Amino acid sequence: MSNGLDLAWPNEGVTRVPYQLYTRDDVYAEERARIFMGATWNYLCLEAEIAKPGDWRATFVGDVPVIVARDLDGSLSAFENRCAHRGALICHKQSGNAARLSCVYHGWTYDLKGNLTAVTFQRGINGKGGMPADFKLADHKRRGLRIATIAGLIFGTFSEATPPLEKFLGPEIVARLRRVLPAGKTIELLGYNSQILPSNWKLYAENVKDPYHASLLHLFFATFRLNRLSAEGGIIIDDAGANHVSYSKAATDRVSADYDKADLRVKSDRFRLNDPSLIQGRDEFGDGITLQILALFPCFISQQIQNSLCVRQLVPRGLTETELLWTYYGFADDDAELRELRLKQANLVGPGGYISMEDGAVGGFVQRGITGADRDTEVIEMGGREWRSQETRATESPLRGFWKTYREHMQL
Repeated sequence: MSNGLDLAWPNEGVTRVPYQLYTRDDVYAEERARIFMGATWNYLCLEAEIAKPGDWRATFVGDVPVIVARDLDGSLSAFENRCAHRGALICHKQSGNAARLSCVYHGWTYDLKGNLTAVTFQRGINGKGGMPADFKLADHKRRGLRIATIAGLIFGTFSEATPPLEKFLGPEIVARLRRVLPAGKTIELLGYNSQILPSNWKLYAENVKDPYHASLLHLFFATFRLNRLSAEGGIIIDDAGANHVSYSKAATDRVSADYDKADLRVKSDRFRLNDPSLIQGRDEFGDGITLQILALFPCFISQQIQNSLCVRQLVPRGLTETELLWTYYGFADDDAELRELRLKQANLVGPGGYISMEDGAVGGFVQRGITGADRDTEVIEMGGREWRSQETRATESPLRGFWKTYREHMQL
């Protein structure tokens, strides 16, 4: 396969990934066209964020600015956040409620489906100036996206070729998504965070698909036995390889003893928490799972760590910079104790989280480290050379599934 990038994939396939994918401007441009504006579903926002008629939210598909809105009739729409006149953002705030949206630059106005409804001074002033007589508002509707929803999440795609959302996800992934967003539950928004990562977007996409690093890089995880590779858990990967779930249960004394035989940086008995309630969770889903990370191709992550629930959206900001957006949630029927637990455990994640702080830095270490790498490659062989579900998290199988899907979209 070839798309004219002059980038040959190594003969070993997805166990070898060229570092040039993180450093070339032409690759980044092709990703926008072939992945983000191609046949993929991209997370836009939670339905709870645009719950009322007239609500809208500014979001992104890759680095392309998009508006997602609930029209006055209750229907959902999404369209490019770019004025037809001079290309300015139509909405430069994060969210709002309105019957019409107006570009601040010259006042061109749109409805909540992206139709141009008014042009300021279209007929001129005092019979002079204005738009030509054959100018038609209907010719300047903003490019729209197909919309699909699942479990209170809104996804959009620019492509007519994208398969139905549930087919794109696969049944096992859908079931795990519904696990943390159960039917009949009303989502309650708890807060937001954002951070800038000094690295290409794919380095974080790899990171969340890499269960192998979690109890090695994250000192807090292993020290307080929240996550150890020896604990019960595994990997679920959809048939296409694009989407995955990593899950585990709390480490028992037995599996922790096995883990402690290894000489690891993260092994320590010297530290104690002044407030142990930070890591004392409630089994709210009835299956004993204390950690579930679910990642959808290309840029959506759902997270359960103890009782901290969150969705993450990855937004490329250029070749070597990425924004990570965090949305924390609970449910309207949470009791006061559970709600307090969610808020407290939100400190585990986010830009300065006790667990995820290292993830914000390690991608930058890679981005800096691959300077001058030329045609060198990553080695991704932990757990074998295939992409498949496994009853272990000592594997890089989800990464291989990611790169299989990436190659297909990029025709590499």
